[in-house]
Amino acid sequence: MRMQSRFIGGVLTIALTTQLSACGTLFYPDRRGQIEGRIDPVIAALNAIGILFYVIPGLIAFGIDFATGAIYLPEGQTAQVDPGKLQQTIGADGQVDRQQLKALIESETGHSLPFDDPQLLEQRGSLQQLAAYGLQSRA
Repeated sequence: MRMQSRFIGGVLTIALTTQLSACGTLFYPDRRGQIEGRIDPVIAALNAIGILFYVIPGLIAFGIDFATGAIYLPEGQTAQVDPGKLQQTIGADGQVDRQQLKALIESETGHSLPFDDPQLLEQRGSLQQLAAYGLQSRA
């Protein structure tokens, strides 16, 4: 009986520790106090994973993040790039200009992406996919 209670206690401790580490309040304490805004998809996904594995702690993490405002992106930040700005990166041949895209990402996020990395996976899109996002080629 003593071994069973230690096992249950250990599992509960591990479950709560892993779930509390996925809480946006711990990742972004500077976001506390916000009452509205756009939801940060990374924090929402981490909390959703918590719901999948541990229902009650996942719900508690969502509740804490909404109550403290840590789930919201800071004012003026978004999780995506405006399609109008992406339109500027499409060349006359319908291909994306890598240098313009890199400059756009740097100006929007402040991060520089290594487009010359040999491990970079590139996927080609179609004109229909561009049209689905409200973009069109300059051809």
